[in-house]
Amino acid sequence: MDFLRPGSWEEALAAKAEHPTAVPIAGGTDVMVEINFDHRRPEYLLDLNRIGELSDWEVGEETVRLGASVPYTQIMEQLRAELPGLALASHTVASPQIRNRGGVGGNLGTASPAGDAHPALLAAGAEVEVESVRGSRRIPIDDFYTGVKRNALAADELIRAVHIKKAEGPQQFSKVGTRNAMVIAVCAFGLALHPSSRTVRTGIGSAAPTPVRAKAAEEFLNAALEEGRFWDNGKIITPSVAKQFADLCAAACNPIDDVRGTASYRRHAVGIMARRTLTWTWESYRGTAATEGAA
Repeated sequence: MDFLRPGSWEEALAAKAEHPTAVPIAGGTDVMVEINFDHRRPEYLLDLNRIGELSDWEVGEETVRLGASVPYTQIMEQLRAELPGLALASHTVASPQIRNRGGVGGNLGTASPAGDAHPALLAAGAEVEVESVRGSRRIPIDDFYTGVKRNALAADELIRAVHIKKAEGPQQFSKVGTRNAMVIAVCAFGLALHPSSRTVRTGIGSAAPTPVRAKAAEEFLNAALEEGRFWDNGKIITPSVAKQFADLCAAACNPIDDVRGTASYRRHAVGIMARRTLTWTWESYRGTAATEGAA
């Protein structure tokens, strides 16, 4: 196994173009596990740790440009207001040591359906900025996951950053695991309210071959909120609406049985998390709307 260590982003792109099978490594929290257990033996490792710009972020007027290697710890500590859903998901990642090393770019590159960042990115409607010597492009998060641990990157492309809309409404993340820390998700669920467009977006992890959205559930809830004028009157969401939303979220899953949980348990758990996160986010929205109305 050869080790490539470019000193700049341009050098990294050139190395990836010359060696398309090279596996990028930054935090290494996913890649090294596979190598240590001999599940993967790449011909080349492409070390990106000398490229400082990958650890930078920029808060714009409407979006956050998050470098691929920004550690989860930094997201938790510095971007909680702008990216609350991703910050909550970051809290659930493994241990403090891994949160200090791992970043969203690694989750995206590995594209495991159990990656903790995916539900939050789906719910927020992120875009993935990728680049090669041929140029750069942005891939909508809905188009990024193409199969089990597969993504839309071309062989010569690297992930440079993620563009995420700043939260304009409450966001939540919930995860079920076999213990409280250092655990791969049995299933996970993310939810984000987008008051300006009067829409809700979801993200489901570890309950299908890829991270997915519960689009039928979103469409149902968007229609129910609009029909009942919930966005305007701030009413409590009725139990029947919450239950139907939860049932549709569970139906969006296509899970498997494995050592961490059965398919039926995953569907059930996703439904429970969907109902709870909807309750939490809507109560937060109602509280914010009431405060703004009083002002």
